Amino acid sequence: MIKNILVILFTLASSTMASMGNYSINEKLDLDSSLSIENIKVRSSNKFAFLPNSSVENLYKELNLINKMDFTTFSNAISGMKKLKDVKEDIITIIDFTKSSIKERFFVIDLKNKKTLFSTYVMHGKNSGESIPKEFSNAVNSFKSSPGFYKTENTYNGEYGYSLRLNGLEKGINDKARERAIVVHGSQYAKPKPGAKKLDRSLGCPAIPKEISDKVINKIKDGRLLYIHTNEKSYVQKSSII
Repeated sequence: MIKNILVILFTLASSTMASMGNYSINEKLDLDSSLSIENIKVRSSNKFAFLPNSSVENLYKELNLINKMDFTTFSNAISGMKKLKDVKEDIITIIDFTKSSIKERFFVIDLKNKKTLFSTYVMHGKNSGESIPKEFSNAVNSFKSSPGFYKTENTYNGEYGYSLRLNGLEKGINDKARERAIVVHGSQYAKPKPGAKKLDRSLGCPAIPKEISDKVINKIKDGRLLYIHTNEKSYVQKSSII
C-alpha cells in the first residue's frame, strides 16, 4: 500500500516538473524577472536591514543618541526611510531644527555599522527665525528653511565651493529645493562665536562648518536620505510621510 502511494507521488512530481518545460522559476510563478541572486546582492549593498527583533528604540539607544536628539526626531527619520523608495539606506542625515543653532544639530548616522559619523553645527534660513527656526517656506527668494525629507544628489563646485544638490521629496513643502538652489555647502560662519546666543544664518541652505564640509558631502551624496526635523504644525499636519 505505502509502496503504491510513493509511486503515485513520484509520478505526479515528475509530471509537474515536465510541464514546466523551459520556463524559469520566475516565469512559472509570475515573478519579476530581475529577481536574480546577483541583482539581490547589488540592491542590498546600500540597504539597512531592519531586523524583526530590533526596534527603532533599541537602535536609537545603540547609536547613543539619547543626549544628542529626541527619540521622536530619530523615529520620524527612520519611519520616513521605510516609506520612501529609491534611496540608499546605509547612511542617513538628520537635522534637528528643534534645537538652538549654537548646539550641534546636524547628524550623519551610519545605520549599517551603528555609529554616528558626524555631529556638528548647521545654519538655517535667515527669515526662519533667530536661534531656533519657527517659520518655513518652499517659495523662491523666501530665504527660509524648508523641513522634511530630501534625497541627496550630485556635487558641484559653485559660489560656496564644494556643494551638494538636494531634491525635496515632499510636494508643497520642499519640492522647490532645486529651483531655490537649496544645497549643503560649507561656511566659515557655521560655527558659534564665543558667547554668541545664535549662529549666523543662511539664505535657506543647511550650511555646515567649512573645515569638514567636503568630508560630510562625500559621505552623504548620491541618493541618500536627509531629513530636516521640526515640531511646527505647519509641517507636521501637512506631511504625508511622518
